[in-house]
Amino acid sequence: MKTNTIITIGRQYGSAGREIGYKLAEDLGIKLYDKEMLARAAKESGICEEIFENHDEKPTNSFLYSLVMDTYSMGYTGNTYTDMPINHKVFLAQFDAIKKIADEGPCILVGRCADYALESYDNVVSVFIHAELDARIRRIARIYDLPDNKAKDKILKTDKKRASYYNYYTNKRWSDVESYELCLSSSQLGIEGTAQIIEQYIALKESSSPEQIRL
Repeated sequence: MKTNTIITIGRQYGSAGREIGYKLAEDLGIKLYDKEMLARAAKESGICEEIFENHDEKPTNSFLYSLVMDTYSMGYTGNTYTDMPINHKVFLAQFDAIKKIADEGPCILVGRCADYALESYDNVVSVFIHAELDARIRRIARIYDLPDNKAKDKILKTDKKRASYYNYYTNKRWSDVESYELCLSSSQLGIEGTAQIIEQYIALKESSSPEQIRL
């Protein structure tokens, strides 16, 4: 199946969102960007990649949303950008990298508020992958060889960080059904089943004209 669609994937920790993304990338013959987004942003901004990794999907208490987005819209040149805290620079560099990657063609972007960065693009399908907590605990415990209580703690902390980051940097709410075009449970559908539903959704959407899609 060939596609002209860019897919953004938000995901609960342990829901296999990245694995589902890789399955989609394989089936659709397009690239997946996860950590690669950080490397791209680091290279193009001149900021050390380690700094991006340290700020990856982590909230910051000092982030002034309106200031940064006003600066972004003005081009953030001169002293304003120079004087920004590093976390502001990291976010804006990543924001730019996501747009540049999307401009190159169909792809899959995992996390990093990609759905928000590309909300003005017509050919984007934003997906959120969730799963039952017990299923996520079993998965994380197996992958990292952890007891269930440690796996649960890791899941809850990671989800809290992702939610704080997303809610801080966007005008939407992480995991809220209204924030995404498609929300699916991988614990109900499995990795291949979830990927298949996304592919079917994209195929139907691409084959239907706006005039035909009327509720």
